[in-house]
Amino acid sequence: MHVKPLTPADLALAASLLVLLGLLSWRLRLGLAKNLAIAAARTTVQLLLIGHILRLLFAHVHIVYMALISLVMLIAAGREVMARQQRRVSGLQGWLIGSGAMFLSSFTVTFLALTVVIGNEPWYAPQYAIPLLGMLLGNTMSGVAVAMDRMTETLWRERRVVEQRLLLGQTAAEAVGEIRRQAIRSGMTPIINSMATAGLVSLPGMMTGQILGGSSPMDAVQYQILIMFLICAGTGFGAIAAIRGVERRLFDGRHRLRLDALQTADEEQRP
Repeated sequence: MHVKPLTPADLALAASLLVLLGLLSWRLRLGLAKNLAIAAARTTVQLLLIGHILRLLFAHVHIVYMALISLVMLIAAGREVMARQQRRVSGLQGWLIGSGAMFLSSFTVTFLALTVVIGNEPWYAPQYAIPLLGMLLGNTMSGVAVAMDRMTETLWRERRVVEQRLLLGQTAAEAVGEIRRQAIRSGMTPIINSMATAGLVSLPGMMTGQILGGSSPMDAVQYQILIMFLICAGTGFGAIAAIRGVERRLFDGRHRLRLDALQTADEEQRP
């Protein structure tokens, strides 16, 4: 069994729904028409580009090529994490915190899955490595971005409370303990909700793709369970690592709150 190929007319029909949605957004003055058009264009260009790249990778399997495309994915994910925060850690350190957390979590979990669980030869075969890393990195990126945004925004809003706790003799870790827990929970909530409703409310993308490709439903289910567990672990480890990094950056060795290390997107764009 093979997947039925789609024609340009099929894709055009799906695109017409977005055009209709854009017109409705414009009519209701939602301010989403431009963003919707940009997102649709980026999706089309990026997916077509990765399709050609994957075709070349499948034909020329080499660990160096895999390392390069993995690095590009990590850099792009790090940029998206920074872009999704209202108040971000300033400078290169902010990007390093988010990217480092995703590298330690997503890449480690992916390597473990490829070498120990799946055990394909070679372990870096692109038909396994790229989809797996992409799913883990994408979900970890969202979790890390939400957790970091919650941490920095709450610290800014409750800075007086935190400083009072520090004046009363609490350490930095004690003063922000509840804020840290809330931030990590926020980062993990989406994947936990997805796991709780998988199979009842929604059929996850990888499982659906395998079934459409002709795989046995039970084989597809087992792979999807594996992926959900890996994504949850990667998201959790990534959120914890990112929050620890933010905490270290916003407090100095004398346990003083350093909110001057934060900046908004508007401040970053100023000359």
